[in-house]
Amino acid sequence: MALNAAPPLPAGLAPRARLRDFARGRRGLLLAVVALLALLVWTGARLAHRHYHASAYARAETALRLTVNALDADLARHEVVPQLVGDLDMLQRLVASPDDTGLRQATNLWLEEESAAIAASDIYVIKTDGETIAASNHRLGEASFVGKNFSYRPYFIDAMKGGPGRFYGIGTTSGVRGYFYSAPVFGRSGRIAGVVAVKVGVDRIEQSWRGGDHRVVVTDPEGRVFMSSEPSWLYRSLDPATEERLARTRATRRYADAPLGDLALERRQVFGVPVFRVAGDDYIAASETMPKAGWTVHVLLDTAELRRETQLAVASLFLMLGAAAFGAVMLIQRRAQVAERIAMQRFARAELERRVEARTADLARVNDRLEREVAERRATEAELRAAQASLVQVGKLAALGQMSAALSHEINQPLAAARNYADSAAILIDRGDTAAARENIAEILSLVDRMSAIGRHLRDAAAKPAARPGGVLLQSLLAETRTIVAARLATCRAELLIDVPADLPPLRAGPTRLQQVLVNLVTNAADAVEGGPDRRIRLSARVDGGGVVIRVRDHGPGVPAAIAERIFDPFFTTKGVGAGLGLGLGLGLSITANIVRDFGGTIACHDADPGPGAEFRVRLPIAPAEDMP
Repeated sequence: MALNAAPPLPAGLAPRARLRDFARGRRGLLLAVVALLALLVWTGARLAHRHYHASAYARAETALRLTVNALDADLARHEVVPQLVGDLDMLQRLVASPDDTGLRQATNLWLEEESAAIAASDIYVIKTDGETIAASNHRLGEASFVGKNFSYRPYFIDAMKGGPGRFYGIGTTSGVRGYFYSAPVFGRSGRIAGVVAVKVGVDRIEQSWRGGDHRVVVTDPEGRVFMSSEPSWLYRSLDPATEERLARTRATRRYADAPLGDLALERRQVFGVPVFRVAGDDYIAASETMPKAGWTVHVLLDTAELRRETQLAVASLFLMLGAAAFGAVMLIQRRAQVAERIAMQRFARAELERRVEARTADLARVNDRLEREVAERRATEAELRAAQASLVQVGKLAALGQMSAALSHEINQPLAAARNYADSAAILIDRGDTAAARENIAEILSLVDRMSAIGRHLRDAAAKPAARPGGVLLQSLLAETRTIVAARLATCRAELLIDVPADLPPLRAGPTRLQQVLVNLVTNAADAVEGGPDRRIRLSARVDGGGVVIRVRDHGPGVPAAIAERIFDPFFTTKGVGAGLGLGLGLGLSITANIVRDFGGTIACHDADPGPGAEFRVRLPIAPAEDMP
C-alpha cells in the first residue's frame, strides 16, 4: 500500500512561500546583526571606559609628582633658616640678656628685614619658658608675637629637646595658616637658651593650584584637609573624625578656633582606578605621602570631561558599527538581486572605505595623544627648573653660614689680643710711659697684619699655598702666642706652661700659619680643661730624629679612640652648636691639620700618659740652613 505524500503547493503559492522564507531569514539576520551590534557597543564602551580611566589616572599621577616635588622644594628652601639665624651672635646675646631693651629692638628690626628678604611670614625668638621676646611682626601691636607664649606648640617642644622642629597649622595669634620651622639657640655654656621659629605662609602655594584642570588636596596625619585648591574643603576630614583624632588635633591647637567638620567622601575602585565621590561629583584620585612633612597629597581629576570623551568614543563606535552593519545587510540583499561579481566589487569598495576611516581616526587620536604628552613634558621641565633654582638658593645659604662661622673662628683670636694690647696702651699713656705704649701699638699693627694674612689663608683654604715654607724659630712665636690666647685662658682660668729649649733648631714652616697652629691647639686644650680640677696646659718641643715634635698636653677628660679617628675631619665637633670660638662647627682642628700637612709634617691625637687628658703631637721637619734668612 502506497504512503500518503504531501500535496504539492499550488503554482501561485510557491513564490510566496519563498518570499516568506526570505523575509523570515532577513528578520533573523537583522536580529542577529542587532544583537551583535549591541554586544560590540557594550564591549567597546567597557574598553573605552577602562582606557580613559587609565589615561586620566596617569595624568593625575604626573600632576601629583609635580605637586609633591614643588612642595618638597618649597619646604627645603626655608628648612635651614632657623639654624642659620640661631647661630648669629646677636641672637645668642639676646637669649643671654632677654631684658636688654636696646638689643630687643635691634633684633626686631633685623628679623623684620630678613623676613622680607626670604619671603617668610614671620621670624621670632622664644625663651625657654615659651615667651616670645623678639619677632619680625613687632609693629603689629596686639597681633604681634612679642609677649605671646608658644610653649604648647610641638615645634617649640621639639627644639627644646635639641633638634629641629616642624609643624603646620593656623596661627593662634594671627589666624593665618602656615608651616613652622624651629631650631634651638645654644648659649655660650653649650645649653639651650632659646628657640628660633620661622613661619612660612601657604596661601601662595594654594593660589598656584587654582585654575587648573585638577584639584589638589593636602591632608594631615589625621586625614583633615590642611591645604586645598577648593577653599570650601579646608579643615574637613576625608574620613569620619573620631574622638581620639579630635583630641590630638585640639591638644596642639593646630587649627586654632576654625570650625572642623567632615567632607562627604565615598571611596571606590572603577576599572582598577581609585575614585573619590565628593558632593555628588566623581574624581580620579592619585595620592602620595610626604613622610618628612607628615602630609598626604591628593590630586583629583574631574571625571566629567572623562565621561564626555567616553560617550563620544562610544557614539563613534556605534556609528561605525551601524554603518558597517547597514553595509553588510545591503551587500547581502544586493547579492540576492544582482550578480555576484558586482556585489563583491561593492563590498570590497565599502570595506576599503571603512578601513581608511578607521585608520584616519586612529591617526587623529595618536596625534592628539602626542600633543598632550609634549605639553605635559614641557610643564614638567618648567617645574623641575624652578625646583632646581630653589635648591641652588638653599645651597648658597648653607655655604654662607659655614663660611661666616669659619671666618669668625679665625678672626676672633687676634681681635682679643689686639683688645688686650689696646687696653694696656691706654693705661701706659695715662702713666706717661709712651715708649711702652708705642710697643703695644706696634703689636696691634702686627695683629692687624695677622688678620689680613688669615683672610688670605681662608681664601686659599681649598688649594695649597703658593709660598714655599722657610726657616722659622719656634721660640720667637711663643710670646705673641701667649698674648693671643691670654683672654681665652683667663676665661677658663687655665695656666699655660711652656717648655721649649733655647737651642731648638729652626722649623720648615711659615711664621703666621705656624702660630695659627699653636693658637688653635692651645685654645682647644683650654676648652678641654674648662671646669675641670686640673687646668694646666703644657706646650713643649723636642728634637726627635730628623724633625721636631711639638706637644700640647691638657688634663681634661681625654679623647676616646672612636673620636680621635675623626677629630681632624671638617665640621666634626664634640661641642654644642655655638660653643667656643669655632661656633661648634669643627673647623679649628681641620684647618690646623691642613696647615701642618702643607708644611710637610704630621699631626696626631693621643691619650696623655699618665692620664687623664689628651696630647696633640705635631711633627715638623727641620729647615735646611739655606732656608734661614
